[in-house]
Amino acid sequence: MLKYFLYFILFTSLISCKPSGSNTTSFTKRQLNYDAFGAYWYQGKAELNSYDLTQYRYGEPRNAESVLIFVTEDFSREKQVKLDNPEANQADAQKVLKMNMTKKFVTGIYPYSMMLSVFTPVYDSIPAVKVSASSQEWCGHTFTQLNRQNEGYKAKLLSYFESESDQELMIDAMPEDNLWTLLRLDPNQVPTGEVKLIPGLLDQRFTHEKLEAEEATISISNARDSIAGFAANDLMALTVKYKNYPRILRVFYTAAFPYQIAGWEEVRILDGGKEEVSRAVRKATMMIDYWTKNRNEFRPLRDQLKLNNR
Repeated sequence: MLKYFLYFILFTSLISCKPSGSNTTSFTKRQLNYDAFGAYWYQGKAELNSYDLTQYRYGEPRNAESVLIFVTEDFSREKQVKLDNPEANQADAQKVLKMNMTKKFVTGIYPYSMMLSVFTPVYDSIPAVKVSASSQEWCGHTFTQLNRQNEGYKAKLLSYFESESDQELMIDAMPEDNLWTLLRLDPNQVPTGEVKLIPGLLDQRFTHEKLEAEEATISISNARDSIAGFAANDLMALTVKYKNYPRILRVFYTAAFPYQIAGWEEVRILDGGKEEVSRAVRKATMMIDYWTKNRNEFRPLRDQLKLNNR
């Protein structure tokens, strides 16, 4: 606990950073309630959330399961990877809020396993410094990574599809995936109105659309319905609508800190205006240092999270 408290004091004192690829850009300090944030996120634990998910794929709804893991960690400014020993190089260390999202479902005879990771600075008012996504199924696997450089992102896409092959490019837009961690930091910091976004990387694996910036509109409103045991009055809804990309994202979260994710909807807009709605609803949550719970004796914790034991 003392170590995490010292990290908190150290990093709240930082008001600017220099991301990889930038020699001159400085950034203002993110406006947060640091007392509340530190009490919740610097316990030396991660927040685990399990969700029942209906995932559309190949035109049919699939029974699926998703897990969202949120945790703070020390990240290298230069290498944009988790630091093994942040005490040894404090000048290179920055605190990030990390989200790992997993999705697992079966299409006919074969399974899908997908994962998204987002790393957003806690203290510096900049978007995610890194986003990565992977998808594995019996046809093959793909990997996409965005690394923040200067004011944009260096994108790398590795795919077994001939039409995509291996790509490297620069994209000047904020990743849609960064909205998940911004919500958890402070929903007031989510940009609203007309913006340019890089569409969600896992969705891009479904559409195989060109990886590029897209025009979108972001709005935040009161939720209309209760979700996962939360009353509608206690929930807000973030909505992302694209102008030309066939996708709508809605994320339902608690109006009060720590802004927990109750569920979400991902809408695929088909030709003719028909919609396929993939929907997730939270079923369980816990705060735990899960990385120390890797022995067989801890397997019952999966039951507490209501996870499938596949």
